[in-house]
Amino acid sequence: MVSGRSDANTGRVRLGMVGGGQGAFIGAVHRLAARMDDQYELVAGALSADAARARASGAELGFAPDRVYTDFRDMARVEAKRADGIEAVSIVTPNYMHVPAAMAFIEAGIHVICDKPLALNLKEAKALEKLLAKRKDVIFALTHNYSGYPMIRQAKAMIAAGELGEIRVLQGEYPQDWLTTALEKTGQKQAAWRTDPKRSGAGGCVGDIGTHTYQLLCNVSGLTCDELSADLTSFVKGRVLDDNAHVMLRFKGGAKGMIWASQVAPGNENGLKIRIYGTKGGLEWKQEDPNYLWFTPFGEPKRLITRGGAGSNAAAGRMTRVPPGHPEGYLEGFANIYSEVARAIKAKRAGRKPDKDVTFPGIADGVAGMAFIEACVTSSEKNGRWTRV
Repeated sequence: MVSGRSDANTGRVRLGMVGGGQGAFIGAVHRLAARMDDQYELVAGALSADAARARASGAELGFAPDRVYTDFRDMARVEAKRADGIEAVSIVTPNYMHVPAAMAFIEAGIHVICDKPLALNLKEAKALEKLLAKRKDVIFALTHNYSGYPMIRQAKAMIAAGELGEIRVLQGEYPQDWLTTALEKTGQKQAAWRTDPKRSGAGGCVGDIGTHTYQLLCNVSGLTCDELSADLTSFVKGRVLDDNAHVMLRFKGGAKGMIWASQVAPGNENGLKIRIYGTKGGLEWKQEDPNYLWFTPFGEPKRLITRGGAGSNAAAGRMTRVPPGHPEGYLEGFANIYSEVARAIKAKRAGRKPDKDVTFPGIADGVAGMAFIEACVTSSEKNGRWTRV
């Protein structure tokens, strides 16, 4: 259905949203990201299952009353029949709703941009992968937003070009402190669903932020994890899901890695960091200082590569909006993924393949992330036994 539409190649993509109504955090982030490069027009949504909240949320966003829905299945069915119906949908619900909503829109021929992690479990993720294999006309993107940062693209290109040599060691950490106490018991919405296995899945911290770390290490290095050994802990009394994770990784080809993810580390806000070392040198990047990438060729002094500055490569340049020294970060990383997806959608409109440089996380990243979560849970339950991913 989508590929037959004939909007101008440069026209905005008509976008809908599932979830993200009043009181939601991530929905606003996605809306800002979609608007940043003026590639989308948000026109419809199933923002809440509660009719009153859905109407109020839709009115705040300027939706026409007949474009406000309380059921995503109705939204997919109705929008697919409209001449001006949505071309793509953002799914920004808790994890347990990702796959059912994605399936409804994929079956209706509508492109999907889904928040991470992909699913409630690996079985769901593989079912979605199977559906997408049948519906090759539909684009599916997963918002691992950190993969959209310019200096992450820089690092990936440098490794692919052999500047680090053969990769030996990969380290990632992602400490936060917001769940140091039982915040979920206070009624805080984000804490409540993220610590509930019925809505979040089998992984707590390891699913929420551990998957970001894992995806970055694999994406930037180009390596595939073979097996892992995990120790997942719930430090807060009464909490069912893990709030701290230590994971050792073995990659195909012999590289070794480690991940520490924690939501009970006081003094840390959003401390995502990766370090990758090879036979010729090493790289280091911190999310809280994302415009800088440290590169150390073996035997030489550390070099600072800045976004848009000397030494910045073309891969980073594609993701860069403003001159060096003007910070770019979290929202821009999301926006880069949205803009890449828009380029792919517009290529489909024109009946051609997108440029080879247009890349974004997709179903393979989502399935790999769910396999990582389930392997971590299995390994931890078996006292850290090495487990295939």
